[in-house]
Amino acid sequence: MNGAMRRRLCSAMLILQAVVVGLTTPVLISITQVPVNRALVLGLGLALACIVVAGLLRFGWAYVLGWALQVASIAMGFLVTAMFTLGAVFLALWAAAYILGGKIDRERAAAYAAIPES
Repeated sequence: MNGAMRRRLCSAMLILQAVVVGLTTPVLISITQVPVNRALVLGLGLALACIVVAGLLRFGWAYVLGWALQVASIAMGFLVTAMFTLGAVFLALWAAAYILGGKIDRERAAAYAAIPES
């Protein structure tokens, strides 16, 4: 089960990641000499995918896509070397949001279950 806190934290990470990945588009064009069309598809496409998946996190299967986006962000490091580091940072943030969000949801559910009904 994916609770509200996990969804909020993971969604926030994906939105932040979308900003960073989107900002790699000008770097792809100007520094790495990737053709403009390819840079737009890679940079902005991955940013758009992050935003779309953030909105789909109410479904359990969207978390699998979230993990795949982390891998894709790290793979962008083959074009922009800094993305190896940034992708790893976002992978760590995504994992922390996923794990801690789930823990908070479980503890909150246990606390509500312990309250006697009146």
